[in-house]
Amino acid sequence: MDALSYALNAVHMTGAIFYYAECSAPWGFVVPALQQVAHTLAPGAERLVPYHLVTEGRALVKFEDETEVQLEAGDVVIIPLGDPHTVSNGRPAEWIDSGRSLGRFLAGDLRTMQLGGGGERTRFICGYFGCERHADRLFLAGLPKMIRINARDDATGRWLEDSIRYLVNEADRSRPGQSILLSKMAEALFVETLRRYMEYLPPEQVGWLAGARDPIVGSALAVLHRQPAAPWTVDEIATRVGTSRSVLTERFARFLGEPPLTYLAHWRLQLAARLLKQGAKSIAEIAFEVGYESQAAFNRAFKREFGMAPGQYRKAADSV
Repeated sequence: MDALSYALNAVHMTGAIFYYAECSAPWGFVVPALQQVAHTLAPGAERLVPYHLVTEGRALVKFEDETEVQLEAGDVVIIPLGDPHTVSNGRPAEWIDSGRSLGRFLAGDLRTMQLGGGGERTRFICGYFGCERHADRLFLAGLPKMIRINARDDATGRWLEDSIRYLVNEADRSRPGQSILLSKMAEALFVETLRRYMEYLPPEQVGWLAGARDPIVGSALAVLHRQPAAPWTVDEIATRVGTSRSVLTERFARFLGEPPLTYLAHWRLQLAARLLKQGAKSIAEIAFEVGYESQAAFNRAFKREFGMAPGQYRKAADSV
């Protein structure tokens, strides 16, 4: 697999669609910071990333700092950090608090929401992607406040939009398996958005996704994520990806801001944190599984990274 595939496979993604709205101008929604409602929407997810897909008409997404983006039919906007924002068309007399409507979604109600003042019509779909917090060091690292693509620019995007529209249009029929289909399509939309964003990054862009696109750094990331516990040296990584030690180190510093083995050390500890939460293995077993030769060395490294010993981390996770 490529680096992005390994990263996405490593964070236990989930997805959902919780609004399907038909609005006539003027109308407006207020969307809270998703981290405030993460425990309600997706108890197992540590990071929530909202998105909006406009299927007809237009909408304006606006943030608290006055940053805004106009969406047209086919546009998908993802808010990587889950910042609070509004979605609107015109100047509504009353703003809908979407946070208060989550109960309908949690009860499985995806019936079309209709509202507005009778003017220009907009149809859009809202949802979220959930993942573990170590996505912050992977594909969420260095992302802007929002990412916008148009799903209709290529065949894959058009197929995704058509599939999602079909599923939400038949929501009232409550067919078996619909929730899991919507979840998988939401995940697919997220992955496609990241892929398209990577393709259009400017050459000077840095960050994890830019590094994953780079032939040298991307190949090294794939190698490290495939075998994180292997006793890697910088020379061995460079040999595996067909470059020199100096070039590999320079590219990692440029795109990720740290040397290859520092990146690997952080990733090993993130994997260890997940295993500690799962609770099935001893601390010594986890230390060996993520590449440490001794439990003592693992304990020291883990405490530097998380501010507490592995045993304390496991107890804290169990109490949540």
